[in-house]
Formats: sequence, structure tokens, C-alpha cells
Amino acid sequence: MRTAMIFAILVLSGAGGEIAISYAMKQIGEVHCFTPRALFAVFKRAVRLPWLWVGVALIGTGFFSMLMLLSWENVSFVVPSTALSYAVGALGAKFFLGETVNNMRWIGVLLVCIGVALVWLG
Repeated sequence: MRTAMIFAILVLSGAGGEIAISYAMKQIGEVHCFTPRALFAVFKRAVRLPWLWVGVALIGTGFFSMLMLLSWENVSFVVPSTALSYAVGALGAKFFLGETVNNMRWIGVLLVCIGVALVWLG
């Protein structure tokens, strides 16, 4: 039971953090110039966005959840199981970020979910 709960925290916080950071970066816009001055300007804008810090906090939570799981379970179980974050990421991209997710990507997500189910059954 505790493994499943921490695993859910790991998957949801990791994918949620990536979605939050993606949302923040979409507010800034595309980065076209990679000079140190331009990158510093992007950095200054990014650190002022609350969504960036929400994303960092969520990814940090996911990292420490991963450490906790690795202290309890085998790496051959934990690491493949985290692939479920791909499914959460696709759902977040569709419903939170408003991205178009085509059928081929949904099939890929389904295959990942089947693979994670096999890891959990094994």
C-alpha cells in the first residue's frame, strides 16, 4: 500500500512538474537567440513566473519520492514503473495545456501502460 501511494506521488508530481514548467515556458514564448545576454533575459523572465516554481517544487517532490521508493523496492521495478508518467504527461498536455495529441501518441501511451502493468504483475 505504501509503495503504491508513494509511486502515485512520484508519477503525478513528476509529470505535473513538467507540465507546469512547460506552461511557464509557453508564457515566455519561443527562445530563438542563444547568446548569453538573451538566455539571461529569458532566465530573468522565467524566475518571475509562479508556474516555474510550482514545477520545480513538484519535480523535487518526485525526486525525493523516487529516492524513497528506491530504498524499498528494486530498481528493476521502480524505474520501468515511472514510465506511467508518460500517460499522465499526455493527459496533462491535452487537458491542461490544450495540446493536440494524435491517435498514434495515444497508442504509444496505451503500450506504455500495458508495459507498466506487466512490470507490476511481475
